[in-house]
Amino acid sequence: MFKVPEKFRIKNGLLGSEASIGNNGAFWVKTKKHVFTVIAIDQMGWEHVSVSLPTRCPTWEEMCFIKSLFWSDDACVIQYHPAKSEYVNNHPNCLHLWRPVFDTMPVPPSQMVGVKSDVA
Repeated sequence: MFKVPEKFRIKNGLLGSEASIGNNGAFWVKTKKHVFTVIAIDQMGWEHVSVSLPTRCPTWEEMCFIKSLFWSDDACVIQYHPAKSEYVNNHPNCLHLWRPVFDTMPVPPSQMVGVKSDVA
């Protein structure tokens, strides 16, 4: 399930919005070390967040953290690597997470990634 963390919603200025627009808007997700700018969109059959930092791209762990704020634990979301002819880069330190709303996303078997451990 896609949800937005209202406590981080930007409510004023150019990126400002209100909860009345649902799962759409801009958010400043503040942690002890960083402030992530996240833009969420729930339109055209897709749930999407863009995640950026001022001086570098987010790490895998940081993207996992953002994923946990916007989706439930059982939701599978993806980062696309499109054909080079389809590249769009409006911000050099931005990564994206996507989930189709109406389609079941194919997922490869976990054995193709590695040995699954019982330790969390």
